[in-house]
Amino acid sequence: MKREYLIPAVAVAMLAASLISCAGRGEPAPDVAVVPTVPVAIAARANLAGDLVLTAEFTPFQEVDVMAKVAGYVQSINVDLGDHVREGQLLATLEIPEMGDEMAKAAAAVDQADAEVANASDSIHQAESTYQLADISYKRIQDVSKREAGLVAQQEVDESHSRDVVAEAQVAGAKSTLRAAEQKARVARAEQARLKTLFKYATVTAPFTGVVTKRYANTGSMIQAGTASQSQAMPIVRVSQNNLLRLTLPVPESEVPRIHVGESVAVQVPTLGRTFPGRVARFSDKLQPSTRTMDTEVDVPNASLALVPGMYAEVNLRVEERNHALSIPLDAVDSSGSAPRVFTVRKPGVIHIVPVTLGMETAQLVEIRSGLTEGDVVIVGRHTGLKEGDRVQAAPVNPQAQ
Repeated sequence: MKREYLIPAVAVAMLAASLISCAGRGEPAPDVAVVPTVPVAIAARANLAGDLVLTAEFTPFQEVDVMAKVAGYVQSINVDLGDHVREGQLLATLEIPEMGDEMAKAAAAVDQADAEVANASDSIHQAESTYQLADISYKRIQDVSKREAGLVAQQEVDESHSRDVVAEAQVAGAKSTLRAAEQKARVARAEQARLKTLFKYATVTAPFTGVVTKRYANTGSMIQAGTASQSQAMPIVRVSQNNLLRLTLPVPESEVPRIHVGESVAVQVPTLGRTFPGRVARFSDKLQPSTRTMDTEVDVPNASLALVPGMYAEVNLRVEERNHALSIPLDAVDSSGSAPRVFTVRKPGVIHIVPVTLGMETAQLVEIRSGLTEGDVVIVGRHTGLKEGDRVQAAPVNPQAQ
């Protein structure tokens, strides 16, 4: 029986010896509570900026298929794919054989109209001379008839008056003929001017400074007149303005009120590993019903032509900014409950849970609009197992807590 109680007695003796040994070395006893260490940061003022990153594809600032105004054969084409052209530079020349005949016909019509004007002018002079003679004769006979009654027969007076009236009418008719001839001459000259204008379209020039990105025609190709009713008309070349490029960004509905024309943006091009300056130039001011986004265009200067249309780019749009805003690290906010809250550490190392009102968020910080004051110490990271009134030891983890 004594042997059964020997082991417990030895165990008790060994445990007592261990406690005495720990006390001698200054180590805490196993039943003493240990205060946990938690990472903390200090609520401080900071300048916050919210960026919206959107992806888009570069497109030329303007691009057009150069058409011919008149139909003809390509006599010569002076550019090829990839050529840089200036505004007004000759691209191609068309051969229009029938245009020469039409020009000659128009010139002959002008000459004929001028001859008719000259003939009408001569007729006016002749009619005016006849009228003057008839008018003088009538006035003389009438004077004699009044001075000496019965000397001149009334029949003769009436005939003279009739010739005077007829001559006056002939003058008016000649003047009308002259006006008609002059009008015909103006019509002939207008037709001649129209043909000259059309003939100028036989030389096709660049509408703006750019790059030839496609060539459709070759020497000898038949080119139809590029009118709105002829959808099958073949262009000559396609010219793109690449020294200034566009980026069309789909801005979400929630960020539309923060978009402003003239705002500078940073355009990152992963293919080149470079960042280029851009500017918000225009927006549609209308949401797309299918995507609930608004098309916003950013202009990117490309004087060196390092950027090529079709490249993808990431644009950082500065949609919100807060200067001198009270902020804490984003992971200091506990959103597990119905409302956001923050675990603060107050002297002497006691946890106090505070509900807060949040404002603007960035990738690392969040604005605190109410609930904290500048200098408050907050716990960052996981809050599992922590509760109101717990004692902790604070350990700063970022520059804000230094």
